[in-house]
Amino acid sequence: MTMMFEALSRASSFLEEAGEETEIASILLQHHTGYSRARLLAEMRSQIDESLLERYMEDVRTAASGVPVQHITGSEQFYGRRFHVNPDVLIPRPETEELVQHMLEQCRKPDASIVDIGTGSGIIAITLALELPESSVTAVDISERALATAERNAASLQADVTFLLGDLVSPVAGRTFDVLVSNPPYIPEGDRQSMKRNVTEHEPEGALFAGEDGLVIYRKLAASLPEMLTADGIAAFEIGDGQGEAVASLMKHALPEADVTVLRDINDRERIISVIRQPVRIRG
Repeated sequence: MTMMFEALSRASSFLEEAGEETEIASILLQHHTGYSRARLLAEMRSQIDESLLERYMEDVRTAASGVPVQHITGSEQFYGRRFHVNPDVLIPRPETEELVQHMLEQCRKPDASIVDIGTGSGIIAITLALELPESSVTAVDISERALATAERNAASLQADVTFLLGDLVSPVAGRTFDVLVSNPPYIPEGDRQSMKRNVTEHEPEGALFAGEDGLVIYRKLAASLPEMLTADGIAAFEIGDGQGEAVASLMKHALPEADVTVLRDINDRERIISVIRQPVRIRG
C-alpha cells in the first residue's frame, strides 16, 4: 500500500517536471480525500486506498497537461466562500477580492442599488449581496452559460441577485444605480502569445481579451456612467497593471465632477479604478 506522503511526493514531482505548480498536488489530494489542509497534514503517514490513488493520479496527469485545477475540482474559493467554476467562466482571482473589499468600504448606503456588469461566475455580485443583505443587486452577462453558472452559485450560497442576459449595460438601460462594479475583459490582443496555456486554452476568450489596447470595454462603460450612476454614486473597475492612467482618463472625461483614483493591489500593481461621483453644487 502507498502512504499519503508518497502519493503527494510522486504527484508533486510529476507536476514539477511538466512545468506546473506543485501546490496543485495538495489541492487535488484534498479534493479526493475530502480532507482539510490540516487534516491532510495529519494523515501523511496513513495509507491511501489504491482505487483513490488511481483516480488521484489521473487528475494529476490531467493537471499536468495544462487543464486548470479549478476545472478538475469544479470549484474555487473567493472571499471565504466556495464557488462553482467551469470553462464557461473566468476562474476567480485573489486580486478581485480587493475590488470587492474596496466597494464594501466605499458603499455609502446599506440598501444600495448595485449592478455588476460582466458577472461571469457571479463572484462579485453574490459576495456584495451577501455582505450587504439590505442591498438590491443586479448582475449582467452576455453569456447564457456564464449566467447559468452564476445562478447556480447564487442558489447554493442563498444570495438574492437578479441576473439579466445581455451586452454590457443594455439590459439595464434607463435605470440608475448607487453602485456600478465590473471586472471586464482587459487584456490586449498582443499579450496572448506570452500568456500561460492553462489560461488561453481553457478560460473563455470573451472574458479575457478586449481589443488591441485592452480598453474597448472601459470606453463603453465610461460612456454609460453619466446616465447610470446616481448623483452620489460610486463605480469601480478592475484593470490590468499599466492601464491606470488610460482608464482613469476615460472615467474622468465621462464624469468630470467625480473623484477618480487608481488603486494598487497587495503586490503593488495597478488593479482598481475608483470613481466616486460628487453631486454638482449649483451656486446662487
